[in-house]
Amino acid sequence: MRLELRVCQHCLEGDDGHGGEQKSLLLQDMVNCAEKIQEHKDVLDLEAVHIRRVRDDEQGKPEALPVVAATIQNNQIVLNDTQLVAEGQDGNMLLYANPDDILTVLAGNVDEISKAVHEDVTVDLSPTGAEIISEAGLGADPERQPTN
Repeated sequence: MRLELRVCQHCLEGDDGHGGEQKSLLLQDMVNCAEKIQEHKDVLDLEAVHIRRVRDDEQGKPEALPVVAATIQNNQIVLNDTQLVAEGQDGNMLLYANPDDILTVLAGNVDEISKAVHEDVTVDLSPTGAEIISEAGLGADPERQPTN
């Protein structure tokens, strides 16, 4: 199985006109999770984890997995510059283009790694990213009380 995360380089850097600080923080959360997965890919039996920072002159261009998501905006096709592609053992590809879904999938993989290793693999998330993960039922829930 292989994963490829593609994020807009300008958005990641927080450049004005590319989605603002919230989007930049969410993309950084995605990259941080993907980097943690990349470090521990053997635990999840992943062949490869690619992280591609896409620039304006190469929108949506894949690094390793030949799938590109597109949407229609104002009657024109627009390539999604933020997406996660997962290729399974059977060759089927899953494409996630919704940022909340992307972060949830990546955080779920980090959660699986945390169950298999004895070291801390926690990823510090932005408040928005932490809320998304909490709503998905992953990670620590600060409101949950320990049971005895």
